[in-house]
Amino acid sequence: MELKQAFGKAMRQLRKSRNLNQEDFGGHSSQTYLSQLEAGGKGPTLEMVHGLATVMNVHPLTILTQCYLFMDKDATLDSIIQRVREELSVTPSDR
Repeated sequence: MELKQAFGKAMRQLRKSRNLNQEDFGGHSSQTYLSQLEAGGKGPTLEMVHGLATVMNVHPLTILTQCYLFMDKDATLDSIIQRVREELSVTPSDR
């Protein structure tokens, strides 16, 4: 599955699981744009991912993680989280 299609599928699944409709995103996105995102016709900016996540009350990484789970059928949630942990553990932190 292509990245845009996977993102759209993840977005639609998360939106519906929270009983939200496309109109609920009016402060962050038009219904037309959201429909294009969910259909895989558009790719969101980082700011848009943040705004969409805010409306759904999820972390932006939740959307992206679901997206990558759709893209890689062999991946599991645990394997993705473990990979991120390992990669962040060797990255200098400026916290």
